[in-house]
Amino acid sequence: MASRPNGEDIAVQLDRVTKRFGKTTALDEVSLLVRRGELMTLLGPSGCGKTTLLRLIAGLLGLERGAGRVLG
Repeated sequence: MASRPNGEDIAVQLDRVTKRFGKTTALDEVSLLVRRGELMTLLGPSGCGKTTLLRLIAGLLGLERGAGRVLG
C-alpha cells in the first residue's frame, strides 16, 4: 500500500491475506485499503473470490495468512 492514512481514517485494511479451501487457493496475498466514507465495489467473474473476501471482512471466515482489521 503506497500511502497509509491516519489510523482513524481506515474502515477496512487487509494486508497480504491468503485463504485456501483444501488445495484450492481462493485468495492469494490480497491487500486492500478502504477509508471511512469511501464507496468501493468488487467486480470480477464467478469464482474469483469476491464472496470469500467479503466473508473474511465480515469475520465469517478465518485468515490462512496475512492481517486484517475493520474499523480499528
